[in-house]
Amino acid sequence: MAKLTDGKAGSIAKADLPEKGQRFIFDDHRDAPRGFGLRITKAGGKAFILKYTFDGRERRKTIGDWPTWSLEAARAEAQELVRAINIGNDPLEAKRRRRGEPTVSELATEWLDLHAAGLKSEQAIRTLIGGDLVKAIGNMKVTDVRRRDVIDAIEAKAIKTPRQAAILLAYSRKLMDFATDRDIIPANPLAGLKPSAIRVKGKRDPLKAVARGRVLDSDEIKSFWENSEKSGLHKITALALKLVLVTGQRPGEVAGMHQEEINGRLWNIPASRRGKTDTPHTVYLTDTALQIIADAKVEIERLQDRRKVLASGYVFEASPGKSIGNAALSRAVERAHEALGAKLTEPWGRWTPHDLRRTMRTGLSACKVRPDIAELTIGHTKRGIVAVYDQHAFDDERRIALEAWEVRLKAILAGRDPDAKDSADIIQLKGARA
Repeated sequence: MAKLTDGKAGSIAKADLPEKGQRFIFDDHRDAPRGFGLRITKAGGKAFILKYTFDGRERRKTIGDWPTWSLEAARAEAQELVRAINIGNDPLEAKRRRRGEPTVSELATEWLDLHAAGLKSEQAIRTLIGGDLVKAIGNMKVTDVRRRDVIDAIEAKAIKTPRQAAILLAYSRKLMDFATDRDIIPANPLAGLKPSAIRVKGKRDPLKAVARGRVLDSDEIKSFWENSEKSGLHKITALALKLVLVTGQRPGEVAGMHQEEINGRLWNIPASRRGKTDTPHTVYLTDTALQIIADAKVEIERLQDRRKVLASGYVFEASPGKSIGNAALSRAVERAHEALGAKLTEPWGRWTPHDLRRTMRTGLSACKVRPDIAELTIGHTKRGIVAVYDQHAFDDERRIALEAWEVRLKAILAGRDPDAKDSADIIQLKGARA
């Protein structure tokens, strides 16, 4: 044994290298615990170590390399390790357990596969947890996650999408509950975390979503319709967006339309594709809607000949066997908003695919369609006691509503006043109703 000394002229710097293997020099300084020393390799590496016995087994813990670790710091660390050993904690076992602890990314993968798989909202959950939370803290060990780490991720999300940030908070709590149930952590660090704890500069209540009220005016509708197929949008994308405006159905439901769902003039959307309800929905297809579907079929056949791959039956097929997605529609509109003639309005900004649906619903009211019929037409379900006792489908009324909207839309596209009392289109519609 020898007293280790630091510095350029110290015993550590001057220590001879072994001819082979490793050489150990144990420190007999009064502040050094028993077993503390220096390991030297043939290649010249020098590291502080602690040799100790735990449960009858001799073990060796590496503290750190010299000179990254000073001699004084290494001695102090060795003393802390000895104190832990004396109360029954093996530092090497703790290190092994540490390596085995899951990261947030690993925990999220397990939780999503167990608790999100098969849900209608599965993709949305995976996007929030996998795309936002994991992106922010995915490499952290779950045991290291603190309340502030998750708050930072949620506040970053709340800047642009308050509602999604609120949902992210809810799912993050569930993820950490899962970690608690698995005994990975002793307690959920997010327990009791309320939306009011989230702070974003300039927003009093950043997780409170303001109901969006953006609708397209007549000029925007006309510009969109005339320019959609020459704005840089893929033709299939442009046609899908048009069908959202014509039918008023959710962009995701339109994007996933399959030929098997179409029976003559009826489009039967199965419950499995209805994001917010558990019931199927039938949509009457007007002449305009049928023409859009026919145009999409021609485009798919053209692409099929070029790709040499059989079409899968999706009306708006983006690639072989896959329909265009709702997110793809949103990205496409965002890229082409200028060419589409989208105006920048306050406080909503430019229009999105879902705003086409809202525009159609607003148009139904302009057509004097009863509110309850208008709601059923765009796929909203009956509520409360009415849903229990009134099982009438109002098929004729919904058909007339869609025809009325088609007439109004055609007037807008022709540059005419859709509210003109002497409109030939209005007279024609009244005759059809009669």
